[in-house]
Amino acid sequence: MAACIFCKIIKGDIPSFKLFESDKVLAFLDIQPLSRGHALVIPKFHGQKLTEIPDDQLAEILPVVKKLVTATGATEYNVLQNNGRIAHQEVDHVHFHMIPKPNEQEGLSMTWQQQKIDMDKLKLLFEDIKSKM
Repeated sequence: MAACIFCKIIKGDIPSFKLFESDKVLAFLDIQPLSRGHALVIPKFHGQKLTEIPDDQLAEILPVVKKLVTATGATEYNVLQNNGRIAHQEVDHVHFHMIPKPNEQEGLSMTWQQQKIDMDKLKLLFEDIKSKM
């Protein structure tokens, strides 16, 4: 994808602070961090959403995130992956954020708006999703 900023970083056309690189994965510091050590882990295979990335291209992602957690010394952190604009995805290339949460002010802030659900409806949803797995 010629216009993709992450593809340009992968190719070396745009500089980055690379923390890890393999044949399938690249990790680098976020240039607009929410906290110290905020990093991105991306598959080198281009896809806008998670479902577009072949499984073999995703296999290293979480192990690399885990190494970043250890390398940064983060004891509390978020791992975030967004798909689509209303889900807050800003770059149209799958990426995972590792965001250290050192205190209440730094890192990811969010509200979790839980919904009440009827257990019968939940059971129907469960059966529907499970049948497609």
